[in-house]
Amino acid sequence: MAEEEKEEIKSFKDLGLCDELVEACDSLGWNTPTKIQVEAIPHALGGSGKTGAFALPILHALLESHSKQGYKSAPVFFALVLSPTRELAIQIAEQFEALGSGINLKCAVLVGGVDIMQQQIALGKRPHIIVGTPGRLVDHLTNTKGFSLRMLKYLVLDEADRLLNEDFEKALDDILNVIPRDRHTYLFSATMTKKVKKLQRACLRNPVKIEAASKYSTVDTLKQQYRFIPAKYKDCYLVCILTEMSGCTSMVFTRTCDATRLLAFILRNLNIRAIPISGQMTQAKRLGALNKFKSGECNVLVCTDVASRGLDIPSVDMVINYDIPTNSKDYIHRVGRTARAGRSGVAISLVNQYELEWYLQIEKLIGKKLPEYPAQEEEVLQYLESVTEAKRLSQMKT
Repeated sequence: MAEEEKEEIKSFKDLGLCDELVEACDSLGWNTPTKIQVEAIPHALGGSGKTGAFALPILHALLESHSKQGYKSAPVFFALVLSPTRELAIQIAEQFEALGSGINLKCAVLVGGVDIMQQQIALGKRPHIIVGTPGRLVDHLTNTKGFSLRMLKYLVLDEADRLLNEDFEKALDDILNVIPRDRHTYLFSATMTKKVKKLQRACLRNPVKIEAASKYSTVDTLKQQYRFIPAKYKDCYLVCILTEMSGCTSMVFTRTCDATRLLAFILRNLNIRAIPISGQMTQAKRLGALNKFKSGECNVLVCTDVASRGLDIPSVDMVINYDIPTNSKDYIHRVGRTARAGRSGVAISLVNQYELEWYLQIEKLIGKKLPEYPAQEEEVLQYLESVTEAKRLSQMKT
């Protein structure tokens, strides 16, 4: 029965979207709805992927309110999308603008690290959609004259589990206090944490829960491996793997911002095209690094967990956990950067003697024992001299 239903829904038109949005989906090359869109859009109406699952129904409702309720123009400040990171907010806004290009959609992005005056000018143009990070949105609600969300109809919390961290708690409370209680609220989260459940109970009336995958699962097309290694040889193993897979695009995850910079320097000294991205970089540099990675100018992105969430990086062949995450749920987000949309991918975790406990927590969470990555230590240690020299040169620079 379920298979028959899946076969019936082959296009966005089948989901009940209006013609303008079906055309917009076609022009973006979105021909077939993804699983989360098939599940979420019909409920919402009564990026590909998650962004499309909330952007399309919001734009559909915006058009309907324009035509059916006799507005001279579409209502302003109609929807607010909150994101934990600047890059994700910019990416969401780009998808809204692409989908709304045929209907004169206006969208404003409110994030830190960007001139606040430019954002106030954008708000003065009365946008339909606002996408932003909580802190900067509160700045505007407090300081930008004439800006209010009293007429808001839709609130979206993207990466809700991260937005409900203590970092955003006060800003989120301030926002929830000034927007209408009578609204549509979407919470999107890759992991259903206790905080997400609590907010779901507290804030939502008649909630509908949609799951696109079982709890904490990783996809079958993802080949996951680990290698237990001495801490002193970790850099050698990393260089060995990246050299063997030199034709691949890879994301290497570290625990700290400083480590991303140092590791990228080491790899570049060994002629590996690496670029770092972390929360300490300016907004322009972060976007520049992402674009270099997306364009293929650099094929190794060395990053902290800021890059493991939500970002639309089309084809990543391999994820390497250089540092094992202390929170095992972060593993799910990291390895979810590869093997997307039916493609295959590889995830390799380099586990040293101090990280074993964290690694065992990951195996417990995903419910499987992972195979060991095959490598001959004597072959790996052939890189020791060149890696040691590259590290010495890099430490002089940082």
